[in-house]
Amino acid sequence: MLRAAVTVSVVLGVLSACSPVSEDGSRPESSLQFPRADRPVSGLGATEFANEDARDSRGEAQKVMDLAAISPGMTVADIGAGEGYYTVRLAERVGEGGRVLAQDIDRDALERLGNRVERERLDNVSIKLGKPDDPQLPVDSFDRIFLVHMYHEVTEPYAFLYRLWPALAEGGQVIVVDSNRPTDQHGIPPLLLSCEFEAVGYELVEFLEKPDIRGYFARFERAGSRPAPNEITGCALK
Repeated sequence: MLRAAVTVSVVLGVLSACSPVSEDGSRPESSLQFPRADRPVSGLGATEFANEDARDSRGEAQKVMDLAAISPGMTVADIGAGEGYYTVRLAERVGEGGRVLAQDIDRDALERLGNRVERERLDNVSIKLGKPDDPQLPVDSFDRIFLVHMYHEVTEPYAFLYRLWPALAEGGQVIVVDSNRPTDQHGIPPLLLSCEFEAVGYELVEFLEKPDIRGYFARFERAGSRPAPNEITGCALK
């Protein structure tokens, strides 16, 4: 367990700086080369999202992991991990031969998750602090990247998705679970979701309405190429 404890303390200690913001204070300088999102953004929700027992009573994580074809030995990133509902269940599913990286921009939530990782002896889990416009994931590393009920909170979706793109391993997929609601009401309409992903160089490979997981399930793969930041055409909210 020393490995997990060291990973938590080092990552949280090193990756703490926020990106400088533009002169008007509205956007990080690191996002200015990308289109501005033409939609409102939900405020950060509770990191627990919902009671874990209630989610398990619906079989949420098991259903999502089955749909995402999570199997032993995979390497998975859980972005917006919060209190770790998916992190701990992914860790069990991928097993000793797999790895799970739990990432969030909320330092306090990650510290609580770090304590949980140590308490539950999850040796295959690492924790990393991200940035609002950059998940800061290693290149060519992940078979699956989970974005569960969090994408609507991303303030710079084009920068975020552009920097997420290289982290997928060959054949890797981004798994999105979200709700078909306005973006300022903790959801995102599916057509807008697909538009933003496709604008940055992804293609939708599956979409399912799933009331039993309180939303929908979508998965994306990398397209053949991604546009340069200044070539990305933003999606208009209609």
